[in-house]
Amino acid sequence: MCSEALMTSVNQTEIKQRLDAMGVNPSKKLGQNFLIDENVARWIVEQLEINPGDTVVEVGPGTGALTEHVVGIADRVVLIEFDARLAEDLKNRYQSCDHVEVHHCDGARFDTTQLYKYQPVKLLGNLPYSAGGAIMRNFMRKPSPVCKAVLMLQKEFIDRIIAKPRTKAYGVLSLRMQSEWLSRPVKTIPPQAFFPRPLIDSTVMVCDPRPDDLPVYDARLFDELVRRGFAQRRKQVRKQMPATKRWEDAASLIEVSETARAEEIDLAQWVALTRYYDEHPLKDNAQDSDEVFDVVDHDDNVLRQELREVVHREDLLHRAVHVFVFNKNKELFLQKRSRLKDKHPGVWDSSAAGHLNAGEGYDETAVRELEEELGIISNDLQEVASLSASVETGWEHIKLYLARHDGALRFPCSEIETGEWFSMDEIRAWIAARPVDFASGFIECWNAFDAMLGEKAK
Repeated sequence: MCSEALMTSVNQTEIKQRLDAMGVNPSKKLGQNFLIDENVARWIVEQLEINPGDTVVEVGPGTGALTEHVVGIADRVVLIEFDARLAEDLKNRYQSCDHVEVHHCDGARFDTTQLYKYQPVKLLGNLPYSAGGAIMRNFMRKPSPVCKAVLMLQKEFIDRIIAKPRTKAYGVLSLRMQSEWLSRPVKTIPPQAFFPRPLIDSTVMVCDPRPDDLPVYDARLFDELVRRGFAQRRKQVRKQMPATKRWEDAASLIEVSETARAEEIDLAQWVALTRYYDEHPLKDNAQDSDEVFDVVDHDDNVLRQELREVVHREDLLHRAVHVFVFNKNKELFLQKRSRLKDKHPGVWDSSAAGHLNAGEGYDETAVRELEEELGIISNDLQEVASLSASVETGWEHIKLYLARHDGALRFPCSEIETGEWFSMDEIRAWIAARPVDFASGFIECWNAFDAMLGEKAK
């Protein structure tokens, strides 16, 4: 661990001396206003409620005013600093701390997929005014490994995040953040707490994930509609919405005037609009309990047919496919299952997966599931493994397929909450660290696939 000397605070004079020694002249363009108030720094870190096992990611640590209160209590500390000289200073200062890693990079471009294996992850930052929005979007947009954030930004920016309908500050940023996070300002920090002094007040904001109090919806379509609505905020929404459906019906559904403007529509109404304009045939269908499956024996021979709910309730042997979709960078797309799924809700799973209906073959099911779940129309699938039914596979005989895709993906919100591309190394490390984050059937498929890669490498 770190030596006691690394935990000591510094005053304004010492910070100036340190910056001078590094040749750092605070940049207005980069929004470099360094926190110099020891009591404020300690209080901000306390709001993060760091517990044993937590990973703290700090963006823009600068001279380390917040960092020094984190390194002694967090299991892992990830520092992301854009200024090369400040990053080098942090590396030198914490070189004896095995649990601290420093990245010299842009926080808006940091690869957040490497953080999933370190969950729970808490985000901390005195964010630069010029790039705060881009940094927040990178770390907090779904899917996100972050479970809590304490951020300091200019007061005006945070006022936009928490803005209410029918106010000037209410807009795209408000809805993006409010749809995924519950944000609350907890303290206003005056300019004299920083060096150099900014011209405006800063606000500390605490963000917690939004509970499941909204119906499931297509987050990408939501974002598209909101951006359309506020593109010309003084215009009526009806002129901005897709022509695929009648605005008159939409306005009646969400109980607003047909002449309403975007700023008059609240979050719940925007979600309802998203569901109205969502034309995916499976948007309301997480699973169909009336589906009929072939019940099979341990050798995959058909015995009879039963309803889906009977098969799952009685743990009868049946059939399924999993598809691993890779892109040109050899990254694998993983889906996060909807909370509405009857099996393994809310965990990560194969790119696409599904059951064989009665009388259906494995190959045709793989093609169908790929189109239904990801919008990929392709017959170019490669079967790479067969897994026998077991408790780990959910009593499913599984055939695993590979596919390649580099375009956009479209998935039903009732089945898939979100998804992300991950490198194979990150998936290996994530499974090793946190197997509970995944559906057991996916882990079995991954182990079979990874073993096959290992054999080929010999």
